[in-house]
Amino acid sequence: MARIPPSVLRRYLFGGHLPTGGCLRQVRHCRPTAHSLSTKRYHGTQVPSANTESAGPETTIPFRKQLKDEAKKRKAEGTGKKSKQDSQKLDSWELTVGIEIHAQLNTARKLFSAASSSINDAPNTHVALFDVAMPGSQPTFQKETLIPALRAALALNCEIQKTSRFDRKHYFHWDQPAGYQITQYYEPFARDGHITLFSHDGIAAEDGEQVKIGIKQIQMEQDTAKTISQPGEIHLLDFNRVGLPLIEIITLPQIHHPSTATALVRKIQLLLNAVDACVLGMQSGGLRADVNVSVRRRDSPSTSSNSYGGVTGLGQRTEIKNLSSFKAVEDAIIAERDRQISVLENGGVIEGETRGWTIGSTETKRLRGKEGEVDYRYMPDPDLAPVVIGDDLIEHLQSTLGVLPDEEILILTKEYGLTTKDAMSLISLNEGGRVEYFRNVVDEYLAISSEEPTEEVGKLCGNWVLHEMGGLANDLADEENPLKITSKGDSVIPAKQLAQLVQFLSLKKITGRTAKKVLSELFEAGLTGKEETAQGIIEREGLWFRPLSDAEYDDLAREILDGNTKVVEEILAGKEGKINFLVGQMMRADQDGRVDATKAREVVRKLIEEHR
Repeated sequence: MARIPPSVLRRYLFGGHLPTGGCLRQVRHCRPTAHSLSTKRYHGTQVPSANTESAGPETTIPFRKQLKDEAKKRKAEGTGKKSKQDSQKLDSWELTVGIEIHAQLNTARKLFSAASSSINDAPNTHVALFDVAMPGSQPTFQKETLIPALRAALALNCEIQKTSRFDRKHYFHWDQPAGYQITQYYEPFARDGHITLFSHDGIAAEDGEQVKIGIKQIQMEQDTAKTISQPGEIHLLDFNRVGLPLIEIITLPQIHHPSTATALVRKIQLLLNAVDACVLGMQSGGLRADVNVSVRRRDSPSTSSNSYGGVTGLGQRTEIKNLSSFKAVEDAIIAERDRQISVLENGGVIEGETRGWTIGSTETKRLRGKEGEVDYRYMPDPDLAPVVIGDDLIEHLQSTLGVLPDEEILILTKEYGLTTKDAMSLISLNEGGRVEYFRNVVDEYLAISSEEPTEEVGKLCGNWVLHEMGGLANDLADEENPLKITSKGDSVIPAKQLAQLVQFLSLKKITGRTAKKVLSELFEAGLTGKEETAQGIIEREGLWFRPLSDAEYDDLAREILDGNTKVVEEILAGKEGKINFLVGQMMRADQDGRVDATKAREVVRKLIEEHR
């Protein structure tokens, strides 16, 4: 009996490549031919891949550093992009965007096996037989993975389906050992949701104060293996990630501005984190986005005949895969929009295709033709029973969702006196950990001094938690979380110590300059594991505030007036506002920050009167 040549079989199993005629059986009657096993042939348009495939080769360069390097390169070449305002608005064309978000669920196990969901351990240490498609192994739905998925759907105002089913989506790629992905194409567990975006979320000005975006459906599915690229066109596979539970959130094509698309992805990430459905954001690789982009002329929308999700009259859409940052979402949409407009204005036709985006690029690149339902050969998975969800479970999860971001912002602004901008920053930073740290600091402050109004304490602590601590991390900007803030609100600077430091400043026991110095020392101590207290540092270095005496105020003021005789003459001529300039000079002259503005103003006025 003739055998299939190993080289042909390898290309079929790892790359999905069939010989001419499309049948392996015919190969047994043909003379074997030699082929290189180079992985080059499996890139580009020859290998279909799942929605959840890896964005590209793994890299050890921090993501933020990549962005900075690319920005510097564009600046040096003089190829910076046009202003944000110009990039959002179109006069003759209408942009339409739909987004598919893939988010890793916060679970202890994989979707269809009991293997651990940890991806930070040594490669291939959490792999069950089913994960690598061992013959005879079967999927076992892990019920606990449904809980975070339901929380996410409820936070997005979806209708939970009482019965949902799993389907097989067939494609060939080395990161999917079974040759298919298990998803919920036909009967997802959640449908018909929506999310409301407000102006403070960062939507385009043209969208007004708020815009409502529909959620078509949310489905559970498997993640793929992690590809680790090596020199010499070698790709290693880590199957710890394969089979991890994901949800795919599919929006309706109701977005018309790039900044609104970015705002939607950012807010969905906040929502998922707030309800503990997903704890890893885009920066950590726990969330990826695919965007579907189309354009049509404003003056003749009837010429556009495509429809999707009940929205008709759309232009031909293209899909941009695996966007892993908010900036990438916005930049890729702008680039693809401009490309499509250029093609159409020059008499061309937009093809339905899948395109890619690279950090620092100015244009998208074609990956392959767009696959459809027939290409993926969707079919119900015969090894998995339907998922039936009871009303009591839905009611329990709905009642225990906790505080969602919009409500959190309202609390921070009304009760703690923060600005909307600062409130947004707090809940966005450190995947929700910064706002928890802020609350801990406020609680510690009020425990020391409960008589002060919460609003005033909130403003004071908010400034230090957000701005002063943010300044400390500037030198370590390449690190993802230099302040080591956790989801529970812990940090290298203990909340109790920051609260005590801020209170010392509020009571004028130390100066602002001293407070910043002590904060820096607390930060350095925390990084090295050394235990320090704010009070201990102040006492050891003799930093307690010692106010200037009347004689010292008088001497300093005379020195400033002697050096600014023209200003004194202007004040004597009636320009009283110039007194503030002299007060400012006094405050700058004192290196220890001990000059009180009110007291300094009194002394300056007294000396000015002596000149009359």
